Amino acid sequence: MASRFRGFLPVVVDVETAGFNANTDALLEIAAATLTMDENGYLMVDKYYEAHVEPFEGANLERAALDFTGIDPFDPDRGAISEQEALENIFRPIRKSIKSHDCKRAILVGHNSAFDQGFVNAATERNDIKRNPFHPFSSFDTATLSGLAYGQTVLAKACEVADIEFDGKKAHSALYDTLKTAELFCSIVNRWKDLGGWDMVLAAQDYGDEFTI
Repeated sequence: MASRFRGFLPVVVDVETAGFNANTDALLEIAAATLTMDENGYLMVDKYYEAHVEPFEGANLERAALDFTGIDPFDPDRGAISEQEALENIFRPIRKSIKSHDCKRAILVGHNSAFDQGFVNAATERNDIKRNPFHPFSSFDTATLSGLAYGQTVLAKACEVADIEFDGKKAHSALYDTLKTAELFCSIVNRWKDLGGWDMVLAAQDYGDEFTI
């Protein structure tokens, strides 16, 4: 795993929020799925984690965003916890997975990953968390990758083409979207392997100038 992504461990993340501005709008849900590799070099979901998050003090709550996700930030049945606790609960097992896979850092995988990465980074900074396991700006975007691999950029449509079951009624839950994004990312990486792409890269590294792609 460490050699496949240059020492980075792919970790799939999805957030549900109360708007589009990571600095002013509330983070309401966060989920993450760590990935691993089987003995044949195929990528697969390892473990997953989720947290419902209390809006930080002074956070903006856009009505349109809440209507879209169906989240009531103040519903006591959500079992919401503070941003700091939520992030630490997510980051802690990610750090362990990084270590167990002999990687040096995590790299965020997301569908339109810049959005999720922006909210993770803003919440991390807001809560003065020093050990963010993720690369600060690099990520894998499955919207782009699925556009290349399957000709679709919408998560539900890309999953359909990839023969991944997708229930629209469960969408816009951080955990559900994380797991579907993880399946999609694994499908794309594993498809590339089946097409011989990764073996060609390794061969190029072994033979240098004698082998060209």
